[in-house]
Amino acid sequence: MLEIKEMRVAYGAIKALKGISFSVNAGEIVTLIGANGAGKSTTLKTISGLLRPQSGSIIFEGREISTAPSYEIVSLGISQVPEGRRIFPRQSVLENLELGAYQRKDYKGIKEDIQQVFSYFPRLAERQNQLAGTLSGGEQQMLAIGRGLMSRPKLMLLDEPSMGLAPLLVQDIFRIIKEINANGATILLVEQNANMALSIAKKAYVLETGKIVLSGSAEELSRNEQVRKAYLGG
Repeated sequence: MLEIKEMRVAYGAIKALKGISFSVNAGEIVTLIGANGAGKSTTLKTISGLLRPQSGSIIFEGREISTAPSYEIVSLGISQVPEGRRIFPRQSVLENLELGAYQRKDYKGIKEDIQQVFSYFPRLAERQNQLAGTLSGGEQQMLAIGRGLMSRPKLMLLDEPSMGLAPLLVQDIFRIIKEINANGATILLVEQNANMALSIAKKAYVLETGKIVLSGSAEELSRNEQVRKAYLGG
């Protein structure tokens, strides 16, 4: 579904990504793990068109998208749930979800998808008329994921969905991510909680200072001594 080839990205003179290559197959959960500053969020932002690569290719379903505008990338079937949630605080929960479907005209389908989001996150249904900025951190994360689902993505880019959440809520969020994947969405997950990420992913890549240094099945990497020492507390 997604193929990244020798992608390089820089912020001025700072080289954030130094020629990374990886792939995501349809139906998979693939995770990128690594320390702060490794280039994980930069990778997602570049795929979704918020940043431009200096060189390399981003191929989605056989189409080169490295120069496509972000709104076109959304229409092709990629949505991003950004780090830090980035919900619209002065809009209601329901309005945030509707904004996630701004490119769609199938109003019946939009209503059905809102109900689907509410089935994933019942607390959002209870608070659908509440201003999003008054939600708890966990509820805002639920809303950010729900909004990302409203464009009916084929591929979801999830950036640090567990950040700042209590352990029990982290379990809930990851359970829902697995359910979303089982219902047909392919997922590329960036997550500092490497234990949780590897527990649900099929494939994993380790990023260090803009380079992929390890790759393999999530099960293999969870047993890798280098990964265990650096990211799993082993």
